[in-house]
Amino acid sequence: MRKMVLAGFSLMVLLTACEASETDHAAAVVATVQSQDNEGLVPGNEQADFQVYKSPSCGCCGQWIEHLNDNGFTTATHHPENLALLKQEKGIGSEFQSCHTAVSAKGYVFEGHVPATVMSDFLAQPPEGAIGLAVPGMPVGSPGMEMGERFTPYDVVLLKGDGSSEIYRHIAGADQQ
Repeated sequence: MRKMVLAGFSLMVLLTACEASETDHAAAVVATVQSQDNEGLVPGNEQADFQVYKSPSCGCCGQWIEHLNDNGFTTATHHPENLALLKQEKGIGSEFQSCHTAVSAKGYVFEGHVPATVMSDFLAQPPEGAIGLAVPGMPVGSPGMEMGERFTPYDVVLLKGDGSSEIYRHIAGADQQ
């Protein structure tokens, strides 16, 4: 019942936001993310820098979480029953999805293998209207996807509350992570 009420509330917030300005819409998406973050958390984990949602069997997700922890962030890991639905509820379009989703204490989403340094830069000065960042797919050499010296350049995408996106940063080499 509680999930139905929260889902209805989330839908109401998002539908209401569709009638508002782009900035209002982005704020509504972030507020919805924030309101959903505390559901199902293990007591004490609410204070982590990031709530990370992933499949229990994903090894690269665990390596990415280690990357965050090695760079000074704290994390709490969750294994939701329906990860795809969670991503949809967080405002992450299917074209931007990867294997895990992290949500910051302020409600910003970080989808996939986003480098901790890029996350730090974003959190220090979030662009107006942003809901977070994504690294679609699983680029070889990105944090958690290391394979020796192999590296595939990739883009970190800025996700906006109105559903649009743009390139936030291009990562041309491992040294830029």
